[in-house]
Amino acid sequence: MRAKRNAVLLLSTLGAIFTAEMVAGQAVQQIVAAESRRIQLAQAAQDQIDGIVDETRSVAEEYRAVMKEVDGLLVYNTLLDRQIEDQEEELRNLRLSIDQVQFIERQVLPLLTRMIDGLEQFVALDVPFLIDERNQRVENLTVLLERADVTAAEKFRVVMEAWQIENDYARTIYTYTDELEIDGTPREVDVLQVGRVALVYQTADGAESGAWNQRTRSWESVGDEYRNPIRQGIRLARNQIAPDLLLLPLAAPE
Repeated sequence: MRAKRNAVLLLSTLGAIFTAEMVAGQAVQQIVAAESRRIQLAQAAQDQIDGIVDETRSVAEEYRAVMKEVDGLLVYNTLLDRQIEDQEEELRNLRLSIDQVQFIERQVLPLLTRMIDGLEQFVALDVPFLIDERNQRVENLTVLLERADVTAAEKFRVVMEAWQIENDYARTIYTYTDELEIDGTPREVDVLQVGRVALVYQTADGAESGAWNQRTRSWESVGDEYRNPIRQGIRLARNQIAPDLLLLPLAAPE
């Protein structure tokens, strides 16, 4: 009987131990499961934090890029403002220059008119070499002065060029063929112009020679002693001989 009670007691004890172990195992599983969930939650939170950090870093980099672009735009705008100021200053200067040009044109055109008139009178009173060419030049200047499509500066340049050509004639030796009336008969002659000092002619056969008399403003025949010098002067003007002294008929100074 006593042995039976001991067996029952042993079984009860073993049952209690087994039940305690089962309870302990379930508690451990619950603890492990809870820890696993905590780890999962912590990992999810870390992933979320990493995402926020990456997003924040991206936003920060984008912000820095935008600020860098803004700084560049500020510098560019500053340069544009300076350029605009310079252009406005240039526009003011251009407007002032235009006003001055209009004023100068009002002064230059009457001056050019007087210069052309003076040139026409000068040619008419001068020794009559290349007279057709010089008169045509004066006529062209008159036509040029009336053209609206030519600037005042260009008109001034051309008029000054014409005066310069007239000035250069005083330092040139030139020969050309012309037709003169000799003893009432038109004759083709070679004309020799030596600056404004002498203007002589000679027929092609060398039989007749003459010189321009500025006082009487007429052609006059000269003696045979000038035949060879005049011929030599014509050849000199044509670069057919070397420079040499010439004996030419000159009008006595007044």
